Amino acid sequence: MIAIGPLEPPDRPRWQQLFEGYNTFYERTLPDRTYDEKWQAFLSDDRIHALAARTEDGIVGITHFLRHPSTSGPDVCYLQDLFTAPEARGRGVGRALIEAVTAWARQQRCARVYWHTAEHNATARGLYDQVAEKTPFLHYRIVLG
Repeated sequence: MIAIGPLEPPDRPRWQQLFEGYNTFYERTLPDRTYDEKWQAFLSDDRIHALAARTEDGIVGITHFLRHPSTSGPDVCYLQDLFTAPEARGRGVGRALIEAVTAWARQQRCARVYWHTAEHNATARGLYDQVAEKTPFLHYRIVLG
């Protein structure tokens, strides 16, 4: 059974381990202060939010998300990060986290939930193709520092 719920203070080490795994997958290294800042932000549950997937093995997945305005309608929900422990993949953890974020977004009266992933992320894209519509949009960015 998979239980989805908020992060609690004792979850910090496992959350950071999973978030570091996520960042490693995307070839990023974050400074310790960023983990500290984001952990505090997730615990306050004000501007950015986090959920954990728990099984009998403990926390096996995390997701981070936020609500923001849209110029073309009601607010939307951006699912920014989703990571499942390698040993828990294929057991419904990612799907359960996406469903929980979607339920939260509905409660917030958001118009949609959206996210990005790397083109090479074939395993996750297999799930995403089942639960969401792939849009034709390309992602561009300008890094400011």
